[in-house]
Amino acid sequence: MPFSIAVDGPRVLIADGGTGTVGQLQPDGSITPVVTGVDGVAGVAVRGKWLAYTSTHTDFDTFTNTASGLNIRTPQGTTVYADTHAFERANNPDQINTYGVASADPCVQAVLGPQYTGGVDSHAYNVASWNGRWIVADAGANALLTVDDAGTVSTLAVLPPQPAEITAEVVAALGMPDCVAGVTYAFEPVPTDVEVGADGMLYVTTLPGGPESAALGARGSVYRVDPNTGVSGRVATGFLGATNLAIGKNGEIYVTELFGGQVSVLRGGVVSPFAALPGAVSVATGANGRVWVATMANEDPAAPGTIVSISNGKVKVQGKVTH
Repeated sequence: MPFSIAVDGPRVLIADGGTGTVGQLQPDGSITPVVTGVDGVAGVAVRGKWLAYTSTHTDFDTFTNTASGLNIRTPQGTTVYADTHAFERANNPDQINTYGVASADPCVQAVLGPQYTGGVDSHAYNVASWNGRWIVADAGANALLTVDDAGTVSTLAVLPPQPAEITAEVVAALGMPDCVAGVTYAFEPVPTDVEVGADGMLYVTTLPGGPESAALGARGSVYRVDPNTGVSGRVATGFLGATNLAIGKNGEIYVTELFGGQVSVLRGGVVSPFAALPGAVSVATGANGRVWVATMANEDPAAPGTIVSISNGKVKVQGKVTH
């Protein structure tokens, strides 16, 4: 489960949630562990000799996250833990958002439930280095958080709700009652990655917060966020499972579509296919325009997760992620 890739010069680091490992890719394709035993690791970032990686503990009996945070390893080898779960309990940034459907129709509410405001949930999913601090994309809190090297957490931005109309075609396909047709449901935004652009803005991928399939359309998006004000705006949508992004040397944005089995690229406001890679879950860019992509392991047919590099249109398998 190579949820994140960080490229730092010649170093390629992988956050493998399946093994709880942050590892470094070697020239022979093997992966040398850097940190092991990390519960729910999903994101990794570097800043010089500093290393940061996320972790989350999930109670699978209740499907709730009981711990989540950012681990910051200093150049001296000590680790500082920033507790985003505690910050969420104390502040709940997305309580300003209202989700669900604004309808008092008992039929609609019986199917879709009442409106609700953002609940208490933290899933520190991905991380980027910015201006001497760390930016965490918290997929549970629906927010971007700022963390300093001492582990102090603050809110940078709350992503907006993701409205989707439930059409008559969707109602028929899913076997829902007719009263739901035409209703707009405001889903949660679920940020999955954050990267810093050459323009100083932050770029964020979001899942649609509802069905991840194409049942309601491909609704994954990319947002631009001003790190100084927290103001966000959507720059592209239509991705089927936008789990990760990377910014190329000319400002293009690569987006993994986990449920679309591909990497897409956004150039000049236009989205086009870049590489067909089933299970593509994370992406990074390196020197000379090289694009690194990690794919998820598959059970049927059995296949390991892989790390591939793409240069001049050629795909090369660099390593396998197995457990």
